Amino acid sequence: MNNNLPIGGYIRESDLIPAIVPFSHATLWRKVKSGEFPRPVKLSARITAWEVKAVRAWLDSKTQEGNKNDQ
Repeated sequence: MNNNLPIGGYIRESDLIPAIVPFSHATLWRKVKSGEFPRPVKLSARITAWEVKAVRAWLDSKTQEGNKNDQ
């Protein structure tokens, strides 16, 4: 489990990169567009964020994929 993530709520891009996800701003949005990363939600006209539970689920799925590849 990633200790940098809050327990719940929302997380903004500046808190995701690079502390949580190891890729750039452009790669994050490319992955969102392709469906490889959860879509963010608009909290207001100028604030976009990701649900922490969706990010945790994505991280867990990547961990499980890695475990399958190790077998």
